[in-house]
Amino acid sequence: MATLCFQSPSKPISYFHPKSKPSPPLSTKVSLFRCRASVQTIVAVEPEPVFTSVKTFAPATVANLGPGFDFLGCAVDGLGDHVTLRVDPSVRAGEVLISEITGTTTKLSTNPLRNCAGIAAIATMKMLGIRSVGLSLDLHKGLPLGSGLGSSAASAAAAAVAVNEIFGRKLGKGELVLAGLESEAKVSGYHADNIAPAIMGGFVLIRSYEPLDLKPLRFPEDKELFFVLVSPEFEAPTKKMRAALPTEIPMVHHVWNSSQAAALVAAVLEGDAAMLGKALSSDKVVEPTRAPLIPGMEAVKKAALEAGAFGCTISGAGPTAVAVVDAAEKGEEIGERMVEAFMRGGNLKAVACVKKLDKIGARLVSSISR
Repeated sequence: MATLCFQSPSKPISYFHPKSKPSPPLSTKVSLFRCRASVQTIVAVEPEPVFTSVKTFAPATVANLGPGFDFLGCAVDGLGDHVTLRVDPSVRAGEVLISEITGTTTKLSTNPLRNCAGIAAIATMKMLGIRSVGLSLDLHKGLPLGSGLGSSAASAAAAAVAVNEIFGRKLGKGELVLAGLESEAKVSGYHADNIAPAIMGGFVLIRSYEPLDLKPLRFPEDKELFFVLVSPEFEAPTKKMRAALPTEIPMVHHVWNSSQAAALVAAVLEGDAAMLGKALSSDKVVEPTRAPLIPGMEAVKKAALEAGAFGCTISGAGPTAVAVVDAAEKGEEIGERMVEAFMRGGNLKAVACVKKLDKIGARLVSSISR
């Protein structure tokens, strides 16, 4: 598949520096913000809306995948966020109103400038050059905040796709990733290993950030792959988890991690779940510094491997643990052992689920024509 290349709208974060601090939520219940995203308008003529309303879905994502810190990620099926977007004559032209937030959390700001979905919607409107239509947006959170499953990216992806769909799908997935990166950069840092797979589906390799260069990796259709996701009742703030990362690494660890990341990519392309799991478990740079910050994580990984998982690591910044298997029933058994290990090793309650790879990414769920 051809590589997608785009010039990024802002500078990337340094490899081991903490992400930028998200803005504090505002007290207002409903706010408006005119399109002022830094991305550029790329559609010559302002498109007319083809729908009066659309509903979209964007999946959860697993970032890093062990040795792929900030440059590898994948989407998982069955978990994610929904956005409902409407052409709203009561909203001023060129503006977005976030009218309602429901689901796993309702504490998010409804100011579009400080909301992942709002920022991405604004950026997409800017790309499309929308100046004559106002939109209202409802966000339904299916993902908890700070879970390590790409919660902010799911909201951004669903919103960007919704705006694109309501105006006739004028933008490609690569451009929508840029819109989503506007959101990620403002709330969690300039990294695409969540937003790219959330929009594009499957596995995605971020080859470069300057310019942004994305490479989708196709897992063979005839091969089975399941993710065991175990989320404990514990908050692992991204800022804290990134601050724990080393500023320097030994050359031997750099060589090791590079070889494991290469093996992981090869395993994806070959559909080799066993090799994928082995590579995913072999990070010697990021996981060793983060695992001790999540009570029980080391015991959970050991339990997963002893129960037959091909590999196990931290999903994103955590605290969710992700294990790799090739059969759903086997995954359910492993999930039970991992839940037990979180309680035994960290005194944390946890829930487990087994999910397939999401190969589609953010998509239209329903629509109402004009």
